[in-house]
Amino acid sequence: MSDHDPLPRILVVEDDPGMRMLILRVLQSNGYAVRGAQDGREMWEAFGASPFDLVILDVMLPGTNGLDLCRDLRATSQVPVIMVSARGEELDRVLGLELGADDYVAKPFGQKELLARVRAVLRRGVPAGVRAGVEPRREMFRFAGWSLDLRRRELSDPEGAAVELSGAEHDLLASFLENPQRVIGRDRLLELSRTRLGDVSDRSVDVLVSRLRRKLGVESDALIRTVRGLGYIFTAAVERV
Repeated sequence: MSDHDPLPRILVVEDDPGMRMLILRVLQSNGYAVRGAQDGREMWEAFGASPFDLVILDVMLPGTNGLDLCRDLRATSQVPVIMVSARGEELDRVLGLELGADDYVAKPFGQKELLARVRAVLRRGVPAGVRAGVEPRREMFRFAGWSLDLRRRELSDPEGAAVELSGAEHDLLASFLENPQRVIGRDRLLELSRTRLGDVSDRSVDVLVSRLRRKLGVESDALIRTVRGLGYIFTAAVERV
């Protein structure tokens, strides 16, 4: 990052003052611009004041909980979201991913783990050249009438309309398009898409595939076919231009 690049802006929504301050200090000392919020009201106030590159959102909040806030946030924004909670059960993690979160971290967690997840999610965000208004070189996948612009991270349907993808959904689709007509196991999909969403034994990949199928519409089950006991296969012919 050059001296002229803006620092990534991260909003930390956590009701526990000590935990919130700890996360803010860790992030700030590692080169991020940070702001804290203790509940949903302060979160929306923060968004009204400035944009953010990432939200770290606790599940157990007073008033509106983090899962509901994630769902409401997804209705208006594609900003990456990392859910944080002491409730590390698989069901909670899956529910968070279903609602549109990009990652899920269970408390207690180490500083290195949090920073690694933050960096991984931010890498999946909008490229700096796009934020700065620089026209990037276009690199496209085309399949079944659809197109995915890797540089702009934009998916267009056969009619040319834009379809919004989360960072994790984009990386998963790109992984399929780079390996068409080949069976890919769940563990390999996690490795390829760099989602880091937990153990490969959980339902993280299945949840992401389900989300991606919904974005791709009625023909999606034919495009992404489940191979029982092995993983998934992207069946369409893919052209890279």
